Amino acid sequence: MVQIQECSIDDVPILAEMNKHLIDDENAENSMNILQLERRMIDFINTDYKAFFFILNERIIGYGLCNINKSPIYLRQFFIRREERRKGYGKQAFHKLLEHIGINEIDIDVYAWNKKGIYFWESLGFKNRCFNMRYINN
Repeated sequence: MVQIQECSIDDVPILAEMNKHLIDDENAENSMNILQLERRMIDFINTDYKAFFFILNERIIGYGLCNINKSPIYLRQFFIRREERRKGYGKQAFHKLLEHIGINEIDIDVYAWNKKGIYFWESLGFKNRCFNMRYINN
């Protein structure tokens, strides 16, 4: 069973490493290196965000990063290590996170091209509420 553990500043190197994997997996438009991701994670944790590890058998299998001062709370980052996917741990971690925080409503953003991510979130019952679009004049 997946357990939740709140992270501290000391956990930033692990969070940044997993964040880099998340960026790669999502094909995100983010070219930050690990050091930049560490600095950004420190800024998140020192402001409106809390990070949580997902633990299975004393191993960190992923994390979530939530803006706890938004209403509803905003789940900015959610990651399960590649080797632990498709085993039901993501769904367990999500539900445990909601239970740990004590909420039943949460917002997320998913890149339009991240079909696996969209499928995962829809399988949890998420519904599309809006489209965010961008125009770039080259």
